[in-house]
Amino acid sequence: MNKLAFIFPGQGAQYVGMGKDLYDNFKEARHIFDEADKALNEKISKICFEGPEEKLQETVNTQPAILTHSTACFSILKANGIIPDIVAGLSIGEYSALVAAESIKFEQAVPLVQKRGRFMQEAVPLGEGGMAAILGLTKEEVLEICSIASKEGVVEAANFNCPGQIVIAGEAKAVSAAIELAKEKGAKKAIPLAVSAPFHCSLMKPAAEKLSVELEKVDITNPKIPVVANVNAEIVPSSNAIKEFLIRQVYSPVFWEDCVRKMMDFGADVFVEVGPGKALSGFVKKISKDVTVLNAGDSESLQKTINYFGG
Repeated sequence: MNKLAFIFPGQGAQYVGMGKDLYDNFKEARHIFDEADKALNEKISKICFEGPEEKLQETVNTQPAILTHSTACFSILKANGIIPDIVAGLSIGEYSALVAAESIKFEQAVPLVQKRGRFMQEAVPLGEGGMAAILGLTKEEVLEICSIASKEGVVEAANFNCPGQIVIAGEAKAVSAAIELAKEKGAKKAIPLAVSAPFHCSLMKPAAEKLSVELEKVDITNPKIPVVANVNAEIVPSSNAIKEFLIRQVYSPVFWEDCVRKMMDFGADVFVEVGPGKALSGFVKKISKDVTVLNAGDSESLQKTINYFGG
């Protein structure tokens, strides 16, 4: 034990104003936000700091915004000598993890995830797909519900977040049918999510094909820190595997609970959620009561985490 894990959030963690206090208070954060603006040739920093919310919620902006904010937080921790032993990120957070592990350069990752966001948005016309969170049912029950509801169209398990929380994705009609079935089955909650596309299901295969072309243009090297992959909850073996996993990740379920357990098996007993929001912290606490969970998402939480490590 006594290993440190960094975990990086996915889409849904964004909020207007994210990163502004970091930019004002830490030179490392300023450098990252300025680098993102330069790499994108547009002010993603302005969208993070000022919104408007509907612009930040556009997937094409959300994904580079979360990557930039998470990397800014990571750069501050690193400057204070806090380096993880193992990393993972949920969905878009996997790119933040790969940047932290020095597998992908930040200036290449930012435009890449912007394109990823665009491809994912274009794969299914707005309103035709959806996602829902199912709370209080087992993995087997959710898979059975998806199987029955699939007569209405595509619907699949998309995120296995933690015990009792699974997200489904697919065609809108089929997702609605699965929600009703989940309620009949006794789910504590079955609620549609405010997302612009059905991520991590087979409807995203066209996006994955376009992403594979873009990934060929990016330099990916072997990680300097072990990275646990979303698609199989295993430590990625090589830079070649990373490209394959990132392509598959677009249309495959995210095995987040298994990723956390893999990090615990590795010896991690302190988890730091690096970036906006606290959703992953909540998942980790539900997965294990035996680990310490910290946050590093704004000036206050960063300072608390730095203090925890004696900084």
